[in-house]
Amino acid sequence: MTLVNWKWMKTGIAAVAGLALLLTGCGAQSSSSSGGEAAPAKTPIKIGIVTSQTGALEAYGKQSIRGFELGLEYATKGTKAVAGHPLQVVIADTETKPDVAKQKAIKLLENDKVNILMGSASSTDALAILPLAQEYKKVMVVEPAVADAITGSQWNRYIFRTGRNSSQDAIGGAAAIAKPGVKIAILAPDSAYGRDGAKAFKPAVEKLGAKVILEEYQATNTPDFTANLQKIITAKPDYLYVIWAGANAPWQQISDMKLPDKGIKVSTIAPDIAALKTMGGIVGMEGLAIYYYELPKNPINDWLVKQHQAKYNEPPDLFTAGGMAAALAIVEALNKTGGDATADKLISTMEGMPFDTPKGPMTFRKEDHQALQTLYAIRLEKKDGVAWPVPVLLRAMSPEESAPPILNGKK
Repeated sequence: MTLVNWKWMKTGIAAVAGLALLLTGCGAQSSSSSGGEAAPAKTPIKIGIVTSQTGALEAYGKQSIRGFELGLEYATKGTKAVAGHPLQVVIADTETKPDVAKQKAIKLLENDKVNILMGSASSTDALAILPLAQEYKKVMVVEPAVADAITGSQWNRYIFRTGRNSSQDAIGGAAAIAKPGVKIAILAPDSAYGRDGAKAFKPAVEKLGAKVILEEYQATNTPDFTANLQKIITAKPDYLYVIWAGANAPWQQISDMKLPDKGIKVSTIAPDIAALKTMGGIVGMEGLAIYYYELPKNPINDWLVKQHQAKYNEPPDLFTAGGMAAALAIVEALNKTGGDATADKLISTMEGMPFDTPKGPMTFRKEDHQALQTLYAIRLEKKDGVAWPVPVLLRAMSPEESAPPILNGKK
């Protein structure tokens, strides 16, 4: 080999080596600056929603699901992920039957391996699931089931509730109508929701000097209230306080039997929009609202109303805001834990945790994990261009004012 050839080879080898280094450097720079191959996604966090998609409370379940999905979108800024963990939602229909609710919850826990549960529309369904949360050591966020027992006698440490409870309803409902000497009759469904509601309402009105003189309970699958309403007319109360949820509501018969014309004022918790459309005969009624889309004034509710209208061509309904609140609470907790969805970590994080919702700030009370929240004293009024009586705000009851008693023995 000649000297010239040897020099040429050394030069060529150096050039090739330099080019290799250059390409390697470019590759490393490209990987760090533009991302290169995407980093593998972290383990998904699975949330199981077990609520009514059919049955008497299917409307409430669907409202909750819509609100929950919009809540995840809002809380994660559209990423549907927390701390790199994708959020996956699995929905199961309880059919508004407690035995089905239990079976579906077991499937979510065992087959789908969900990390967190959310539900249900029915208090009876929720009560059937509560022991499973403890057995499988998974946090369950209850929304919108209302029975006091959920955060009372049948509560366990894995249960948190963003929905209000019967005692909160009772405090707000009593504040709207109870005064010394006032006589009140109660009409309620023969269910955990109805019985719990009446049980909480009686001491709340008696504390304000009023008296419950009659309690009438009606099967939820029987739409004829004639006998109940006739007994109420005969008893001659000053007020009829109605506790009702879902289908077969009594509003049309109350109007047909002209209770207001007989001197009996009607009061209730303002229901969803479908039920409001049947309440034209009791315009002027004063009562309580849990949520109506025009009542809260804050940026989260503004966003909810706008997005819900755009997506579904209608405003959010009674329990849409509650579903959103549940999602916001879960994401807030997961953000604080860095995506750790283990029950002990979530429980220690969520106890006493404040979080923002479409209804304003809520806080999970440490003793019983009940969310303290704003309620609304309202009057039903006609509004031009609206096909139902509109709940108009009389005053907002603060979370402190509407705070219910602690009923689980954890004082």
